[in-house]
Amino acid sequence: MTLLAIQWDPSLGINLGVFTLRYYSLMFVVAFSLGLFLMKKIYKNDKIPLEKLDSLFIYTVVATLVGARLGHFLFYEPKFLIEKPLEVILPFRFSPNFEFTGFRGLASHGAAIGIIVAMYFYSKRVLKKPMLYILDRVVIPVAIGGVFVRIGNFMNSEIIGKPTNSNFGVVFTQLGEDFPRHPAQLYEAFGYVIVFIVLWYTYWKTNKKEKIGYIFGLFMVLLWTVRFIVEFFKEAQVDERAEWSLNTGQWLSIPMILVGFYFMYRKTKTVK
Repeated sequence: MTLLAIQWDPSLGINLGVFTLRYYSLMFVVAFSLGLFLMKKIYKNDKIPLEKLDSLFIYTVVATLVGARLGHFLFYEPKFLIEKPLEVILPFRFSPNFEFTGFRGLASHGAAIGIIVAMYFYSKRVLKKPMLYILDRVVIPVAIGGVFVRIGNFMNSEIIGKPTNSNFGVVFTQLGEDFPRHPAQLYEAFGYVIVFIVLWYTYWKTNKKEKIGYIFGLFMVLLWTVRFIVEFFKEAQVDERAEWSLNTGQWLSIPMILVGFYFMYRKTKTVK
């Protein structure tokens, strides 16, 4: 009996006549646009020339997409990366028939690594400040961007939760199921809202931004803790060994959390 469950069967996207704007793509547009707006406020507060925002936007978009895409296949489907590298790089499927698929399969761990690498080059070539200075700031919009990415996953009925084994939950009709699951995507999105609020408050209402690396460390601890917890409610994205008490996503989150604590509590000079 699933009378108390939500039947989830959304359309693929918004039909614009010429093409259909998929919800997942729309969520990425919203995430990057909102991120640009938030970084503009931060740059004004830090008295950084706003023309440097254009480069930041490009670096972040490219790093997020490339890092998340490669990260998914490196961490979860390495065999696919070796056998069909073009389908990893391009938004097309070549077999059994040619099909536009978009970039399905994005790993947040890969995106995090990609952004860190990109901020290194951005800080050296454009901003002329320490890498941790820009990381302390860019993680704020990254946190709220994660909210919209997970909403996009929910719209696509992907990265689903485990069965609730009760009458409550969400029935993902598009998957051909008739039993409720945990809406793990929404759990994670809500967690990221909290992460964003904490980071935003820390930047604007405390002096922690003067301790270089602190906000970045706080982000790493909070975001990956959310991810670690939510993984208990998610279906594994790859086949996991039954004897493992933790899945791949959780094992990958642990070092991220430890890195965060390091940057929060290491001895460092303050900057203004």
